Amino acid sequence: MMRPKDEKPKGDQTAIKLRLDPNKPKGNRKSLGGGKADEWNDRLSNLTLSALPTAHSKNNDTFTEACLAVSYGVMDMAPADPVEGILIAQLIAANEAALAMYQKGWAQPPEFFEARTKYLQLADKAARTVMMLTERLDHHRGRGQQQITVKHVTTNNVTADQAIIADSVTTGGSARNVASPALVTANSEAPMPTLGETRQPDPVGVGGGTKSK
Repeated sequence: MMRPKDEKPKGDQTAIKLRLDPNKPKGNRKSLGGGKADEWNDRLSNLTLSALPTAHSKNNDTFTEACLAVSYGVMDMAPADPVEGILIAQLIAANEAALAMYQKGWAQPPEFFEARTKYLQLADKAARTVMMLTERLDHHRGRGQQQITVKHVTTNNVTADQAIIADSVTTGGSARNVASPALVTANSEAPMPTLGETRQPDPVGVGGGTKSK
């Protein structure tokens, strides 16, 4: 990064010159940061390890063991690009924070109820962050897209007279299904009548009169 020539440094600031090589070969530690350059992968890995709760531990062996475990976990999640590397780094940091807060919360004596509740609330908040980052990572990888599967079913050895059209229809004036003789199993010998050809009952006169024909 270079400052414009007409811009003077302010205070004790000095100009920084960066020379980027576009033909730089791919890095060997892409599985830790998802980038092509190991400078990016190393920096993201160092920031992730520094964000662990054990980073400030005085026990060097404990911190080394935690760094090794986290590094293997990142390699298993296999970031494919720098965006996935960032999401995975934040996910690991949030997960470590949630588990550390849970541990601190239950380690409080029962008489310190308010302190225990506060730790558990912070743990739940960090756990929700882990869930959000996981969903975002899946969405970035394309796993969150909705997929519609269409299946084609082929029936063999089924003739026309074995195909069932329907067994009931629902009339507009009734809430229950009423069986209709017109919608029955088709027969190859006798054509199936239409709804208009079905025989309707003869109307009955009101007041005891005779049937009208």
